Amino acid sequence: MEKKVGYAVVGLGVGLRHAEAAAKSKNANLIAVCDLIQERLDKAKEICPDVLTYIDFDEMLKNPDIDIVSIAVPSGMHAEFAVKAMKAGKNVLVEKPVDITVEAALKIEKARQETGMKAGVVHQNRYNPDMPLMHDAVVSGRIGKVLFGDFAVKWFRTQEYYDNGGWRGTWEMDGGGSLMNQAVHTVDLMQWLMNSEVESVTSQIAIYNHKIDTEDFTASLIKFKSGAVATFISTTCAYPGLSTDIRVYGTNGSMEANQDKLTLWKFKDAPEGEEEEMLKKYTGNAAAAALDPTLCLGHNSVVEDIISAVLEDRDPAILPMEAIKSVRIVNAVYESARTGKTVYFD
Repeated sequence: MEKKVGYAVVGLGVGLRHAEAAAKSKNANLIAVCDLIQERLDKAKEICPDVLTYIDFDEMLKNPDIDIVSIAVPSGMHAEFAVKAMKAGKNVLVEKPVDITVEAALKIEKARQETGMKAGVVHQNRYNPDMPLMHDAVVSGRIGKVLFGDFAVKWFRTQEYYDNGGWRGTWEMDGGGSLMNQAVHTVDLMQWLMNSEVESVTSQIAIYNHKIDTEDFTASLIKFKSGAVATFISTTCAYPGLSTDIRVYGTNGSMEANQDKLTLWKFKDAPEGEEEEMLKKYTGNAAAAALDPTLCLGHNSVVEDIISAVLEDRDPAILPMEAIKSVRIVNAVYESARTGKTVYFD
């Protein structure tokens, strides 16, 4: 790929990671960044002294050198900004969640189809080295019939984290708390690894340790159309920030991981020494995001994916309709908790 694409980022919270990845890429030039906070624009200048800075998104979109825009504004504004960028002739990479409602997220898919621009979504945990391994064991049938899964995001966030910016932990802009913001990545991994459409969701939520509008704890039982079931817990109250447990069990094997660290690998057909070799190989950096929200790992992979998708004229790895699945599950959790009833999917 000899041609380089022009890259821009709007929203320099987690978006700063996008800017760093684009600046490091051999196939892109970081052209511009946009944010309302001057301090964040200054940090982007430290990454790339030549980057153009904007406080007006519409003005940035007029720059003809920009081919791709990372959308990293508050979650409830993702569709608005992504649609505007695509209508301006820019490809987009949208931070998780794709938006906070299915209806809003569908606007991104509609714009993608109408404009012909590329639209990818950030679910970078699929790029963790152990995740394709676990997924392959399911879809290849090596694990046998998937019986149940156990997923738990046991993280910690301070009150200051929620107060910063004024949008986290609000229904309007965050769309939820520990589940929609932190654990949506693991919701995506759950539906991907269980390899089945969801049938129903039964949930409870609570606010245990923060002054927020939404929640800092959820517990759910999720049934799949395959007959499998999964439990799912999310929290930002587990001091000091513990683990992301990803566990899938089948008739012929069992797999467990803490984020990108493989902790169990047992199969009926395993050759001698396979488990020891796998656990030694996939040691990962599991606890980072549980402890510190600034340690957002894996953005290099998703940024490189959207860049190569544009250069190669192919779809990004995760399209809006795939990302919508996790939003639908999250919203079903909240609906079940509000109504006290099981939510059934079509």
